Amino acid sequence: MSFYAHTRFLLSALRLSQLPSVEGVEVAFAGRSNAGKSSAINAITGVSGLARASKMPGRTRAINLFQVDEGRYLADLPGYGYARMPEAMARELQRLMSRYLEKRRSLQGLILVMDIRHPLKASDIQMLEHGHRAGLPIHVLLNKRDKLGRGAAGRVLREVRARLADMPHATAQLFSARTGEGVEEARERIEAFWQKKAPVRGNRGKQTRLGDAG
Repeated sequence: MSFYAHTRFLLSALRLSQLPSVEGVEVAFAGRSNAGKSSAINAITGVSGLARASKMPGRTRAINLFQVDEGRYLADLPGYGYARMPEAMARELQRLMSRYLEKRRSLQGLILVMDIRHPLKASDIQMLEHGHRAGLPIHVLLNKRDKLGRGAAGRVLREVRARLADMPHATAQLFSARTGEGVEEARERIEAFWQKKAPVRGNRGKQTRLGDAG
């Protein structure tokens, strides 16, 4: 049995001050609304229903914190990029996530979930840049791989990796929460983030611009 099987929900926080200081290391999941972020967390942990998607896209405002085991945590950030989200709420969420990425000292890596059919939207690029400025290693899950043929999925993966070339601590893989493809690779990446303790965390160098993919 994977040690992820004991992952449990700790709390939801609407503000950074509501998150507890934890003795250990943390990896955060981010992604656009409907990218399948909650499903990805459930597939990786193997705990059905652990992370719950909102019935109304773009309505989740809280950071959800999970404990995997002693000293290791996962954080589920609010989904972004929903076109019908009120502008004031979108700004509030952007501030919350930006401050979380920059100030959360236990945070050691960022898992960015994208729908493989619609990768690198402008809001995804903004999240990549937030993580890069915060000095975090980033791993992209191109979720819903089962929605594309193998050849098409491989082309998207190559294109995304090429776009990430200017970020030496950013990587990408194919993933399907529905079929389980890529789960072990994702687990290995998360565990590497926990163990390495973000070697680039102190590097708050200049921002890397990837451009707008649409």
